[in-house]
Amino acid sequence: MPNTLTNLVSLQEKAYGAEREAFCRIDTEAGKLIPTTWGEFRHDVDRMACALEILGIEPADIVAIIANNCPEFLITDFACYRNRAVPVSIYATSSPEQIEYIIKDAEARILVVGSAAHYRAARSIAANCPSLQKIIVIDSDVVLDDNDHNSLHFSDILELGTVASPACRAAVDLRTAEATPDDIATLIYTSGTTGEPKGAVLPHSCFNSALQTHHEVLTMLSDNDTSVCFLPLSHIFEKAWTYFCLSMGMKVAINRDPKEIQKAIPIASPTSMCSVPRFWEKVYAAVQEKIGRMKGVQKLLVQRALKVGYKRNLEYARLGLQAPWWLEKQYQFFDKNVFAKVREVIGIPRGRFFPTAGAPLSNNITEFLHAIGINIVIGYGLSETTATVSCYPAVDYVIGTIGTPLPNVQVKIGPDNEILVKGPSVMRGYYKRPEENAKAFTEDGWFRTGDAGLFDQSGALVLTERIKDLFKTSNGKYIAPQAIESRLGEDKYIEQVAVIGDQRKYVTAIIIPAFEALKEYASRKGITYSSIEELVENSEIRRFIAERIERMQKGLAGFEKIKRFTLLPKEFSIEGGELTNTLKIRRPVINSMYADQIEAMYC
Repeated sequence: MPNTLTNLVSLQEKAYGAEREAFCRIDTEAGKLIPTTWGEFRHDVDRMACALEILGIEPADIVAIIANNCPEFLITDFACYRNRAVPVSIYATSSPEQIEYIIKDAEARILVVGSAAHYRAARSIAANCPSLQKIIVIDSDVVLDDNDHNSLHFSDILELGTVASPACRAAVDLRTAEATPDDIATLIYTSGTTGEPKGAVLPHSCFNSALQTHHEVLTMLSDNDTSVCFLPLSHIFEKAWTYFCLSMGMKVAINRDPKEIQKAIPIASPTSMCSVPRFWEKVYAAVQEKIGRMKGVQKLLVQRALKVGYKRNLEYARLGLQAPWWLEKQYQFFDKNVFAKVREVIGIPRGRFFPTAGAPLSNNITEFLHAIGINIVIGYGLSETTATVSCYPAVDYVIGTIGTPLPNVQVKIGPDNEILVKGPSVMRGYYKRPEENAKAFTEDGWFRTGDAGLFDQSGALVLTERIKDLFKTSNGKYIAPQAIESRLGEDKYIEQVAVIGDQRKYVTAIIIPAFEALKEYASRKGITYSSIEELVENSEIRRFIAERIERMQKGLAGFEKIKRFTLLPKEFSIEGGELTNTLKIRRPVINSMYADQIEAMYC
């Protein structure tokens, strides 16, 4: 079977014509989309591919990329595939130390960087990376150092490819023709919540299988859809999803700055977008706040609309059933006059399909979003499995599960309730890590996900906890911290939570409030403060948060409930070390950094 990615761009140009739009860049300042056609995309990929050959890149060589999402990211990826080379993505938020680690581990020969900050970081570590021969800078405004003789701008690289000799072009064409499914497509470095990152080796065969399976399953999508590229392209979820969209002929709208996503979405008006739960938690909190401020007839109308939306979409549409005519008529009225306006404000008036994974999303939020006509599709996957292992089917999905396994993906529950996976989309192993590979796979070849789960009566997969996160109190009670953290994440006044309690008498939490919402509450209540530190220490604020925590914990067992908490005046961050590049909590780091605050909660 030919590789899906190797010739994807040229085949799509032939299929759709050179003038059809392949992707666009979202310009949030100008409020517009800047398009790139399939013809332009193919031309730039060919130029970049030739330039890489001229620079001495051979098949299986590593080309690393650190940049925010941008067209050059995709151009580099597909130029590498033309050369049978291996693009390795590094998170744009990585520190110089993290960049150096991956460059050395992968033995990258070329590093493509995005911004001036990335260029400075690359320059600072270049001397420590013997394999690194060239730095390519995407941002044309970056001024190269006077003594830098090993760096070029991306535009210069494309010009180099433009004047490539016939022999160079023939060499690239030959490499493309000789590409095999066994060639490594990419290394995806894990986020390293408990240790050093490891490079998951994903050959082209993994993407061939994953993309083909998604084409078979996601028949509700077509080349008339538009997806926003929002998560980092260094994240396997976004990378695999964007590849799928391009292979479908869907237009991809690239959002460069994650902080600008609220501005970007209305500009692009996507019908689809993959995201992590935190995005939808914020959407839910904003909508709930607006509903909470309504009064009189308006509030009654919205409450009635939600009852109808829950009944129609969750009791009928979810199960593939036709709603009674009287319920359908009511829903059509409320969808047009209430729900459509909410979706318009979010920026997804035509929204149809929104895959969500990476962490738990509470049942309350999932049901609410479905009730108002936002098709949240919960899924589960890992870097090591080329993203999706399971997801909601089109109908008969079960809220509270992570869907059913995809075709060609085998899943079973192993010892300690660990989810085990086997199939053609599972990685070959970790790059240069034979000892880790021995731990990662069972003797009969099943990949150990490190996640605990079970199958429910319907055959859907339920994720219970990350095994390494699971802890036991000194009273012998097991606690699943992510489930509690997800529940508290619904609250508009809570931004981040780290649940504590391993070998402790009871459960506590370090909580980062949503500072803007908290300031607004303080203003309404006449609470004065001179700093954020003073605000989070205010006794009335602490009582207020305590009351909200207690409400959010309704239904939990007594031993699971947070007994004491600490409010911090500063968010957990990647730069501070508390979060991974995929925004997962580094629990050992938090336990160490905030040891004094944690001990104080047990005095």
